[in-house]
Amino acid sequence: MPQEHEPVDMAALLIQAYELGDMIKDSAEMASYLYWKERMATQQDVQQLVLEFARKKETFSETERFGHYHPDYHEAKAAVKAVERQLHEYEEVRQYKQAEEQLDEMLYELSKTIAAAVSDTIKVPSNSLKSTGGCGSGCSGSCGSC
Repeated sequence: MPQEHEPVDMAALLIQAYELGDMIKDSAEMASYLYWKERMATQQDVQQLVLEFARKKETFSETERFGHYHPDYHEAKAAVKAVERQLHEYEEVRQYKQAEEQLDEMLYELSKTIAAAVSDTIKVPSNSLKSTGGCGSGCSGSCGSC
């Protein structure tokens, strides 16, 4: 005989969700992420490279539609990688990306824990930075330097 569950108190559940959100906002991972994001945003050289990266990435996206057959594909891809390497030379960018990965990992682990607490059959989306490669492998666009 299936076990009947008590109705969910949505108000209490929402309060707990907001409390969890506040704990995440107050976490060391979030503090580090926001600190390095601000440091990156205040570096004029980094911001200029971010704009250049966006332009190169847009050019590459145009060639990517045709792939290797586009005459400028390899040149556009190399230009994106060159600017990305320049960005990685800045401590602010490296630290920001590391903080972003740590925050992402924490959120992923929380998602897995919540899903497992509900049911063994609930699927949790894969870790976004690890599945897309994050900014380290051509950039997914999820970070401020992309």
